[in-house]
Amino acid sequence: MLLVIAMLFAVLPLWRNNLTQNAVERDGANLEIIKDQFTEMDTDLKNGLLSQEMLDQGKSELRSRLLNEVNEHKTVNTTLTGRQIKILALVISILVPISAVGLYWKVGNRHALLQQKGSNTELSDGFHTPNGIQELEENVANNSEDLNSLVMLARIYGERGRYSDSVKLYEKLTQRVPEEAQVWAEYAEVQAMNSGKKLSGIPAKLISKALEIDPNNFKALALSGSVAMEQGDFSAAVRHWEKLLTLIPKDDENIKALEEAIQQGRVLAAQKSGVQIPALVQKKSKNEPQKLAGIGKESITGTVTLSKTMKSKTSPDDTVFVLVRAAQGPKMPLAIVRKQVKDLPFSFALDDTSAMSPLMKVSNFDQVVVVARVSKSGTAMTQPGDIQGTSTVVKPGASGLQISIDKIIQ
Repeated sequence: MLLVIAMLFAVLPLWRNNLTQNAVERDGANLEIIKDQFTEMDTDLKNGLLSQEMLDQGKSELRSRLLNEVNEHKTVNTTLTGRQIKILALVISILVPISAVGLYWKVGNRHALLQQKGSNTELSDGFHTPNGIQELEENVANNSEDLNSLVMLARIYGERGRYSDSVKLYEKLTQRVPEEAQVWAEYAEVQAMNSGKKLSGIPAKLISKALEIDPNNFKALALSGSVAMEQGDFSAAVRHWEKLLTLIPKDDENIKALEEAIQQGRVLAAQKSGVQIPALVQKKSKNEPQKLAGIGKESITGTVTLSKTMKSKTSPDDTVFVLVRAAQGPKMPLAIVRKQVKDLPFSFALDDTSAMSPLMKVSNFDQVVVVARVSKSGTAMTQPGDIQGTSTVVKPGASGLQISIDKIIQ
């Protein structure tokens, strides 16, 4: 659009062949100016401000300047005919856009759409319906250059648990845009989910590639900390997360969870090195998460139902999330399962095998809350208009929970 606007300013005057008209107007204006100056000089002569010799010299200079300008305009008019001017307009309208696009293609950022500043939700919210996903799939199949659709489809596949399909698309993306750290980090995440939630091996290599490209990539730093935790290198995990803590905004909603993860990483590192840590635990403020519970798979089971009053406000394909989070402390999910409204009512079992991170597990907390939510956007983040139900505060190992989804989030 900017190119078109610029071309209108440059090409339209040429196409309308205004050069001759403009030259005539300029000549007429110059002639009037010369006449005014002659009159002023005659007046100055009468008033004794100029001599006759100075008057003659001044008029001679003015005549010479006028003659030169007229000759210059005639040269332009004879050099470019009306047909030639239109050809020039066409050449400009073709060469300038090609040159601009070529220059941007060479030195600009063609893949800015892949930058991590835009969230996955912003990119893909409108395509979570079956028709939306089908449209994306058709775009990807019919247009191999449509990186935007390829990115969104890969992310949606990952969000819907189609990890093997998502992995295939991210593999294509890393070939197409090999210098995008965010793509490598997201590739690592879905690869881990496709490999039984294990970050070691191929996912760890992909994370290293992302950090090699951009050492400050948020997702890569977060995942690298989880890799270190999985491998028992707690000190390395703390280093990665501390670096991430210096980079993310202070008002980020995940900052408390990150700070708690760093604290727990320090505790585990101290335990591994044989340092006594009771004093460390006692120093924790009342606002920090509760102390670590015993290690083990403490499954929480129950049934989720949708209240009758809310059935008319949902569709069968709406996404349902059932998640566990700490009663106090970080609000990030400790474990999560994903279903659809058409699956309701259904039974659930949440334990450490459903953990989102090796550090943040159900068994790490004494008291938790189970949340069941119908997500209109298809994402786990709470949005106005979602419908939700929660349990009371329970302990890991609780069974027979009955959760009714009955409240609209404002």
